[in-house]
Amino acid sequence: MKSYDIAVIPGDGVGGEVAVEGEKVLKAGAQKYGFKVGTETFGWGCDYYLKHGRMMPDDMLKTLEDFDAIFLGCVGDADKVPDHISLTLLLTIRKGFDQYVNLRPIKLYPGVSSPVISATPETVDMAVVRENTEGEYAANGGIFKMGTPDGFALQTAIFTQKGCERVMRYAFELAGRRMEARGAEHARVTNCTKSNALNYSMVFWDRVFDQVSRDYPEIKTDMAMVDALTMWFVKNPNTFDVIVASNLFGDIITDLGAMLQGGMGFAAGANLNPDKMFPSMFEPIHGSAPKYAGKGIVNSVAAIESIRMMLEHLGEVEAARDIESAIVAVLKSGRVRTRDMGGDNSTSEMGDAICKSILAD
Repeated sequence: MKSYDIAVIPGDGVGGEVAVEGEKVLKAGAQKYGFKVGTETFGWGCDYYLKHGRMMPDDMLKTLEDFDAIFLGCVGDADKVPDHISLTLLLTIRKGFDQYVNLRPIKLYPGVSSPVISATPETVDMAVVRENTEGEYAANGGIFKMGTPDGFALQTAIFTQKGCERVMRYAFELAGRRMEARGAEHARVTNCTKSNALNYSMVFWDRVFDQVSRDYPEIKTDMAMVDALTMWFVKNPNTFDVIVASNLFGDIITDLGAMLQGGMGFAAGANLNPDKMFPSMFEPIHGSAPKYAGKGIVNSVAAIESIRMMLEHLGEVEAARDIESAIVAVLKSGRVRTRDMGGDNSTSEMGDAICKSILAD
C-alpha cells in the first residue's frame, strides 16, 4: 500500500480552518482509493514570529525536505507582522525547494456565479503558469540613504535562460496534456509580456519564449501585453488555454482569474518542483483574511482544490478526479453554499458535503 507523508502549515488567520477541511478530504480520498496518508502540523507563521522574532525556524527546509508534499493554509497578518516579513516563510520554501512553477487553474464550476458577466462554465477553463523563483521577486537590490532627500530604492529583476526556459516548457507540456481532453483546437500558450516598456527583461523573456515554442509546433501561440491581457480576460476569457507569465505578472493576473471563477474562495495554487527533487507545496490563494478568522464562514473549496492538485502531483490521479467530481456535484446542487456564495453554510459544512460526495459510491 502506498503511503504519503504530508507536512501541514496552517499559518495565520483562516488558515487553520481551511487546513482542517483539506485534511478531511485528503483522508477521504485515501480511504476510498486505498493509500495511506500521514500528516504532521507545524505552527509557523505570524504568532511564531511574535514569540521567536522569525517566521519559522532556521532549519525549516531541513525539517520539510523528506515530506512528500506540503499543504500551506495561508500566511500573513499585517496588524501583527509587516507583509514583507511574513512573506519570507512562503518565499523561503518556494526558492529553497526550487518550486519554479506556480500553477493556478482558473475554472468556473457549474452552480457558481462570477461577478464578471462574460464568465460562464463554458468560457472559463484556463491555467496560468507563473515563474516562481526569480524574475521581479528575486529580492535583489537595496534601500539607500533612507530618510534623506537623496534616499532611493533599487529593486532588480533577474531573468535567466534556465529559469525562463524551464517554466515555458512546463506551460507547453501542460497545454499538450490539456489538448488530450479538450481537443487540438483549444491548445494554445499565451505569452504574457510587457516588452514594449521593459526593454531588457521582457525582450529577453520573449526571445526565450520564441525559442521554446519551436519545439512544440502542434501548440498554437500568441502574445499579449499584460495590461491588454487583463482586458481580454474579462472580455473574451474563452480565448485562453494556458498562459505563461513572469513572477510579478502571474501574481497579478491570477487574482483577476480568481474573480472569473467566482472569487478567492475557489482559487487554488500549486508551487511545483516538477522534477520531484524536492517536495512541492499546495495552497489556497485567498490569504489569511484575519477579520474572518474563527468565524467558520470562509469557503473551503480553494483548500480542497489544492488537495486535489496535490494528489494529482503525487500520482493519485483517480482520487484527484474523484475530488473534482465531488466539488462539481456539491456546487452544482446548490444545497451547500458558504457566505461568499450567498448562502449561510459554514467552512466545515462545505468540507463535510464534499467528503460525503467522495465516499458516496
